[in-house]
Amino acid sequence: MPVKAPPLLVLGTRNVKKGRELSELLAPRGIEVATLADFPAALEVEETGNTFAANARLKACQQAAHLQQWVLADDSGIEVDALQGAPGVYSARFAGPDATDEQNNDRLLADLAQVPVEHRTARYACHITLADPLGAIRAEAFATCAGRIRFKCEGANGFGYDPLFEVVEYHRTFGELGPAVKRALSHRSRAMRANLPEIVASLRAERAD
Repeated sequence: MPVKAPPLLVLGTRNVKKGRELSELLAPRGIEVATLADFPAALEVEETGNTFAANARLKACQQAAHLQQWVLADDSGIEVDALQGAPGVYSARFAGPDATDEQNNDRLLADLAQVPVEHRTARYACHITLADPLGAIRAEAFATCAGRIRFKCEGANGFGYDPLFEVVEYHRTFGELGPAVKRALSHRSRAMRANLPEIVASLRAERAD
C-alpha cells in the first residue's frame, strides 16, 4: 500500500524573508511548505480587521477556502508605548499604503524624535491562525517580544522594523542578531512554537484519513 504524502501547508505570505523564517521552524517536523508566491491564483485578502487576530483569521480562512489547502497565516506588527500602541496593525503601511521598510522606519524615527530612551519601549506582536481546506480555524496562538526602539537603524538582518528593534537583554537589534537568535526570541517564532503541536496533529490527522 503506497504511503500517503503529507498534506501541503501554505504559508499565507508572499514575503520571502517571512516565508523562510516560518519554513525553518516547520522543516524539522517534516511538513511540506509552500507560500502564496507558489499560487498565482491566490487571493489578495483585504486586512480590514482592527486587531492582529482579526487580520490573521481573515487571511487564513479566506485563502484556505479559496485555494482548498491548509493555510497558516499571521498578522504581526510593532506596538510602541510612546505612540499609544501605534503603528500596531498598520505597521506594514505606517508611512503609506505602498511604504517600504525604510520608509516605515523613517516615519517611526520621526514620530519618536523627541522621545528619550527610557520611554522608547515597544513590543513586536504576532497572531497566527491555521485554517483547513474548508476555511475553518483549526489552531491559533499569540505571542510578543519586548524591546525598545533605537535612535537609528542598526544591522542588515531581518526585515520590517528589525534594524530599529533592540532586544535589551542582548544590547542588539534584530537587524544585528543572526537568524538563529531571532528564531529563538522573536514574536513570530514564539507564536509558531505555541501552535506547532496543533499544526502537526492536524496535518497528521488529515494524512491518516
